[in-house]
Amino acid sequence: MTAEKYAASIAKQVKCSRTKRKEIKQQLLSDFTAAKEQGSTEEEIISQMGDIAELAKEFNETLPKAEHQKYLRDKIIKIAVPVVSVILILAFFLYQMIPQTSDIGDSQIFQKTEVEAKMKETIKLFNDGDSDALCSDAIPQMHPYLTEKAIKKIKAQFTDDWGKCLSFGTAYMTEFIQMRKHLAIGEITVTYENISVTYRLSYDRDMKLAGIYIR
Repeated sequence: MTAEKYAASIAKQVKCSRTKRKEIKQQLLSDFTAAKEQGSTEEEIISQMGDIAELAKEFNETLPKAEHQKYLRDKIIKIAVPVVSVILILAFFLYQMIPQTSDIGDSQIFQKTEVEAKMKETIKLFNDGDSDALCSDAIPQMHPYLTEKAIKKIKAQFTDDWGKCLSFGTAYMTEFIQMRKHLAIGEITVTYENISVTYRLSYDRDMKLAGIYIR
């Protein structure tokens, strides 16, 4: 073992501040230098100085209380900093997961008139049972729910004959944000000859249909 490694090993086990630990290491290396000038080898000096743990224990027993307090403070800080960092990262991640909504008029992605027009266009295609057009204007995950069979099944849950579309009510829209994903969500009530239903439609930032719910 070299003098450098020996001194560093002892200093590392002393419970004191970093500054004091450096002083102890330097003191030990100075003792090595003085002994070598007297003709001793590093191995002989290490043998005379003794066991690393015993020397570290002696330093710990003779250090003032203030140094031990500094050691505890540094240790707490060393543990606390990464813990706090992890907590902050988790808090940021959780914040990103919390859904946020804002008025569509304040959106930097969606235009209110464009979203409303798109809603009415989607509803018209749904009324016509135009599965191909709906699928081409929707995200892939929506395609199984926009087949001709699926559309008929949805309508049948309310009544077998909706009749002609008579009017659209007021459209209410909002922007939904979660994990940096933006959606425009709108609700509108549509009156038919034999029934009135409310559509809840979602669109991604490319204005592709991303969700449809009818009640």
